[in-house]
Amino acid sequence: NAGCALSAGGLAALVGNPADLALIRMQADSMKPAAERAGYTNVFTTMGKIVAQDGAGGLMAGAAPTATRAMALNFGMLAFNASAKDKLKEAGVTGSAQVFGASAIAGFFASFFSLPFDFVKTMMQKQKPDPETGEMMYKSSIDCAMKIMAEGGPLRFYAGFPTFYVRIAPHAMLTLIAQDFIKNSWSKVGL
Repeated sequence: NAGCALSAGGLAALVGNPADLALIRMQADSMKPAAERAGYTNVFTTMGKIVAQDGAGGLMAGAAPTATRAMALNFGMLAFNASAKDKLKEAGVTGSAQVFGASAIAGFFASFFSLPFDFVKTMMQKQKPDPETGEMMYKSSIDCAMKIMAEGGPLRFYAGFPTFYVRIAPHAMLTLIAQDFIKNSWSKVGL
C-alpha cells in the first residue's frame, strides 16, 4: 500500500507541476508592486511566459519537491487511514463513524507529513534570480531546506499548520470516503 501511495502521488504531481507552478507564480506576482508584475492573466498565459523565459523545461521548476510533497501526502493519507480504521474497529467504532473518523485522522497525518515538503516546494517555486548577481537564493531543495532549518529551526517547516490542515484534511477526507464508497459498491456487484 505504501509503495502504491508513494508512486501514485509522485506521478500525479509530475503531471500537474506546470499548473501548480503557474498558480504559485500568479500568486507571487499579484503581491508585487504593479510596475514589477509580469502581467499573468491566467494559467495558460503564465505557462506561456514561463516557457518563453525559461524554455519548456522551466515548467518543471520545483517538480522534485512537488512530487516529494505529493508522495508524503499520499503516504500520510493512505497508510494512516488503514491503521486508523483498524484501531477504531478495535475500539468498537464501525460503519460511517469509522470511515469518517479514520479519514479525519488520515487528513491530520497527510498534513503533518506533507507540510515541510510543501513549504520547501513553495519556496523553490517562488524564488527569482537576484537582480544583481543573477543567482537563485536556493541551489536545490536540500539547500533550501538546510537554509530554512538554519534560520528558523525544524518548527519553521510547520508554520501555518492549522491553515494547512484545514486546507488538506477535507481533501483527504473526501477522497478516502469516496474510496470507501467505491470499494463497497464494487463488492456489492461482485467486483
